[in-house]
Amino acid sequence: MYPVEVGTQRVELPIVSLSDKIALALLITVDMGVEFMSEAGKELAEILRPYDVDIVATVATMGIPLAVEVTRHLGLDQYVILHKTPKIHLADAVTERVRSITTDAEQLLLFDRARVKDVQGKRVAIVDDVISTGASTGAALRLLRRIGADVVAIGTLVTEASLWRSALGDDAPKVRALGSIPVFRPDGSGGLVEDWNG
Repeated sequence: MYPVEVGTQRVELPIVSLSDKIALALLITVDMGVEFMSEAGKELAEILRPYDVDIVATVATMGIPLAVEVTRHLGLDQYVILHKTPKIHLADAVTERVRSITTDAEQLLLFDRARVKDVQGKRVAIVDDVISTGASTGAALRLLRRIGADVVAIGTLVTEASLWRSALGDDAPKVRALGSIPVFRPDGSGGLVEDWNG
């Protein structure tokens, strides 16, 4: 287990090996409970409030509980989701390719064309549970900008290591996080060491 502070809340995250070279501390939003997500959403909303956000966007699935709470605490009603699983209403979706650290294969982000009007010309905050490599966030940025959104901020519960900084480039300063965690590497004697560069 790895202790981490997410805003004012302290949690213990399980460490899970992805391969013999890397392990991650898993923050699974759907397992964190309503009270935890409400408080985290409230704290992240306060950080994002100065950006005068019109609508919140997130990447399914783990970002959804955070998007709901941030939206609620910003006093907004609508949020939009970039899906990774094809659904019947996404047959004609706007798409962007993505490969995340926790998924083996390349995927497509899918955005419902019926929701384009909800982000076009609007001030959008992307929120997600964890920003690790920056791949999902970068894909979300590209897709939202392609349909005319003005992405003004990126909010997350935690950033993981620092690969995301180079992946997001000029957009890295838009990231606002409630906490940070490392990735973990084998220490050569059966244990793990923190890697903040990752």
